[in-house]
Amino acid sequence: MFWIFIFILMLIIAGLGIAYLTSRICRFEFVQKISRGNRKVRIIIGLTLLLAVLAVIWLTMGPVNAVVCMIHLALFWFISDIIFFSIEKRISKKRKRYYAGGLAITLCVVYLSIGWFLANHVWETNYTIMTDKEVGELRIIQFADSHIGTTFDGKEFEKYVKQMEEQNPDVVMITGDFVDDDTSKEDMIDACKALGTMKTTYGVYYSFGNHDKGYYNNEVRGFYGDDLIDELEKNHVTVLQDESVLIDNRFYIIGRQDLSEELKSGSGRATMEELISELDRDKFMIVMDHQPCDYASQVEANIDLMFSGHTHGGQMIPLGVINTLVSTNDKVYGHEKIKNTNFIVTSGISDWAMQFKTGCKSEYVVVDVKGK
Repeated sequence: MFWIFIFILMLIIAGLGIAYLTSRICRFEFVQKISRGNRKVRIIIGLTLLLAVLAVIWLTMGPVNAVVCMIHLALFWFISDIIFFSIEKRISKKRKRYYAGGLAITLCVVYLSIGWFLANHVWETNYTIMTDKEVGELRIIQFADSHIGTTFDGKEFEKYVKQMEEQNPDVVMITGDFVDDDTSKEDMIDACKALGTMKTTYGVYYSFGNHDKGYYNNEVRGFYGDDLIDELEKNHVTVLQDESVLIDNRFYIIGRQDLSEELKSGSGRATMEELISELDRDKFMIVMDHQPCDYASQVEANIDLMFSGHTHGGQMIPLGVINTLVSTNDKVYGHEKIKNTNFIVTSGISDWAMQFKTGCKSEYVVVDVKGK
């Protein structure tokens, strides 16, 4: 629901942005010379130039990123107009050349270039969790939201697998949206094979996100949720769907069905109390739940550590603030401890439709648990 709201808002802003930017481009000296004072010709030239640039971005990066670029350009242009208007008022002199447009374009290109870099490069984020439970020391790597095929394909994913493996993890946990609705079957298989090369002490564990089983026609992307499970299990990845497993008699990994199951199939998912009813609660309990939206029940169940993704860390300024205000997510990014339960929400190792991150950066998470 949150992303539907965002897309509708973006379309409205995009329409206003096109009108505003067209009027601004018309103020460039070269446009005025070409139009020879004809207002209609000037508008046609301005709109044509704007649509040509947007078409190039659309073809190379997709429609969503074209809208993102256009909205940011309109925003920077508006700010630049205000700056130069204030300068002209202060010095009581109107400039012949239209410098505001050049400043706006420069600021937008620099800002979105940084955003592209933050989305398309992957960092390591570290946390340390202390516990009184007898779990000893445990190194966990968690990642989510790889959306294979967005910022890297299935074969390119292998280099990040190698980077994570260099951290000598005891266990790796994948908390959903490993693939996307647009992921090809070939990329899905290559990514699963990459996971199969991961060397760990206790293995790789996976829980579903809202995109993994596909929202749309799975025949188009060439595979179904069951095909993904088959490939993961073929490559020694343990898939947990409202299931738990006891590792080395030290800790539990509990993988929840994604919240989207309730919306897509109406079948729902098990409650936290149902999932832990037969578990030894003296042991360290780790939950994988793609969407960070059930904190209350996890605190009540006295879960020790919960991993989520889904929010993309807020993605772009100011979406993180909007996400906090209007979405059902309990947290957008980072570590939080409520009573005895530690919650970690990752910004994701990749991206979804947007190729930019300005409110965060792409990452995988390394957690060192230190107990008795």
